[in-house]
Formats: sequence, C-alpha cells, structure tokens
Amino acid sequence: MDRTFYMGNRKSLYDTLAPGSMVVMYSGHAPRKTADEPYPFFADRSFVYMTGVTKENIIFTAVKTDSGVEETMFILPPDAHAERWNGARIKAHEAEEISGVTKYRYVKEFGAYLKGLATSGKIDTVCLDFDKYFENEEPREAFVLAKIIMKEYPYLNLKNIHKTIANIRTIKKPCEIEAMRVAESINKEGIINMMKASKPGMYEYQYKAVWDYTLMQHGVLSPMFPSIISAGKNNFCIHYYDYLGKAQDGDMILNDVGSVWDFCGTDVSRGWPCNGKFTDKQKVLYECAYETSNYMFSILKPGFKMAEVDATAKEYNAKLLREVGVLGKDEDPGKLIWHGGAHHVGFDTHDVVDVAGKAIEPGMVFCVDVGIYCEEWGIGFRLEDNCLITENGCENLSKDVPRSIEEIESIMA
Repeated sequence: MDRTFYMGNRKSLYDTLAPGSMVVMYSGHAPRKTADEPYPFFADRSFVYMTGVTKENIIFTAVKTDSGVEETMFILPPDAHAERWNGARIKAHEAEEISGVTKYRYVKEFGAYLKGLATSGKIDTVCLDFDKYFENEEPREAFVLAKIIMKEYPYLNLKNIHKTIANIRTIKKPCEIEAMRVAESINKEGIINMMKASKPGMYEYQYKAVWDYTLMQHGVLSPMFPSIISAGKNNFCIHYYDYLGKAQDGDMILNDVGSVWDFCGTDVSRGWPCNGKFTDKQKVLYECAYETSNYMFSILKPGFKMAEVDATAKEYNAKLLREVGVLGKDEDPGKLIWHGGAHHVGFDTHDVVDVAGKAIEPGMVFCVDVGIYCEEWGIGFRLEDNCLITENGCENLSKDVPRSIEEIESIMA
C-alpha cells in the first residue's frame, strides 16, 4: 500500500462528518504479559487502515471545519536510552512518507492540544472508534478519552465512528485484492509443503513448523492469525492451538491457516489424510464438502443476501449428506455441520465490516467455509476458501490451493 491508499480511506471518513468534528484514533499499546514482559505489539487495524503506521502509542487526529481538514499525528519523542532497548521510534518524516499526514507533535502535547480545541469553539463533536468485543476486556483508549471528555468538556458531543469505519472497510480496493493474491500464493506453497511432508507419526507442531518456515521464506514474520493445525480426534476442537498431537495412520489432518501481505490477510482451510490416500469414508464426506463449496462459488453474485450465505451452504451440504446416507432424513444437520464461516477477510481475519441485513456487492471478500465433523467415523475437516465478489459473479481467490481429492492425492503421492 502507498500513502494514497490511506489518504483515500481518511477522505472517505471525512466525507461522512460535519464541520466541527474532531477524529481521534489510537494505534494502541501492548498489554503486560508477565513480570516486566509485554506481549508483542499489534497495532489497531482500523488505525493502520487509516494511516499505515504500525508503531505503539501513536495518536492520530483530524479536525474538520468549513475550510477543510487539519490532520495531526502525535508520535513519541526521541529517547536514546529507550530506543537502545526497544528499537527506533518512528520519526515525523518517516510517518509522513507512509501516511501522507504532514503535521506532527509529540504525544505528551495531546492533552493541551485537545484542551485548546475544546475551548476554542472550533469543534463540537469528538469522533471515536468505540471498538469493544468482549464484556470484560480492558477499556481501550477511546473509552478512556471519552470519560475524560465527559468530565472536562461536557458540552462536547461524542460520536461513535466504528460502524462508519466498518462500512469503509467493507469494499476492498484493487490494491487490497492484489495483496490478497500474493498472500494466497504463499498459502498455496505452505499448504502444499505440509501435504508433501505429511506422514503417519508426524506431530502437529512439525506440520506447523513447515507452515511457519514457508511464510518466513517470504518475509511473512507472523501468520494472519494463530494457525489451527490438528490431527485425528483433535480436529473436533474447532479452534485448536495445542499442536502436540501425533498423526496416526489413517488420520485426517485439518489446517485452518492464512498468510498476510501488506496488512491484507487470508483464511484458508484444507483437510487431507496424513498418509496421502483418502479412505472410502473420508472420500464420501470430503466429496460432500467439495461439491457444496463448488456449488456456492457457482451461485454467489451481487444481490445475494450476506445473511443467506451460510444458511445456503448448510442446506446444500445437508442435502448431500442425506443423499449418501450419513445424515438421516429427520436428523439435525448440526450433528455433522458445526459452524458456518462466511466472515469477511481483510485487515482483520474476521474483518470489521458493515453487512448486517445487506446484499453482497462487488469488491467484498469473504470466506466460504464448509466443515463436516463425523465423530462416529473419527473424521473431521473443513474446506474454506476466500470469495471475491465480482461485477457478475465471484472468484475463488484460493482456488490454486489444492482442493479436490485428485489434486491432493497427486501432490502427496
């Protein structure tokens, strides 16, 4: 991404705001892990989407007036001692090259800057990204600032721009889609490498090592999300992260993984027999998932209701499972179909988008995720691909990652 991408995203936000609005966004900070050790820092993705800056403890502001928008970024001051221990702090010219923001101050000046604006009459509304997912999570900076504003400047209005940002993030720009294509090519290489290395007696952490090594060879230092790689009975834990199991002859390997490129992530799932040959029962279940996935890619197009994607896949998959006799006529499909998975991907794995009650549109990218979990047979896996909605239909961005039984067995031969 170049700075025109971030500048364009900010303009889209400003176009929704009235004069007198002040936007405040935070890059965030790493929480403490243990003793004096913090977790590795991971910048707020909406902050990155708007600025491209990934450093810790940065504040971005924008003030919209009748005459235009004034942007200011607050960065940490130079500190030779701190930088000796923790690395170089971003400098104004570096942040400008990335973001296109031209005015800079130090973070310690933010309080006085806010006070000056709040008492000047230039602003009447402070716009914050009130992003909260878990009830018991530590309050993010936006909530902390909101409390300060309500106490110190009660005459100012507070506006939640979380949904507005989500709406802007919903339709992917061409540069985002191209970044996803690069990530998909890495997915292909990593998953094929795992398939080729696969054998009975291999530990899950060894599969993960193959995957991680492939990403590192492309400069991808961390996957988009914690990789889910499991074998046999561990496949029945949907979000499994232990990596300690050993693949037994005849086990299915399940992986749910995703590379990332230029902040744009992917989410792909594949399942295969650790010994390279599908059993008859594995074939029966896998073909149901494969045909369901292909069916979904044949019907998804603009106008299709987003809320109906998972429901349609589940209905079609259940029909196939009944036809092959694995699911009884009156049995609940939930016996074998444990989840959907039509979540959008982008700057977040479960991307922050605004699609509730809406139809799908060109430029949306979301997952088509078909999982089957037959505990009676000891077979569990999912087939998950990334779907780009086009003007007249859709494209499977991850189609080159081996999907069919024939492709998988050929690679593993």
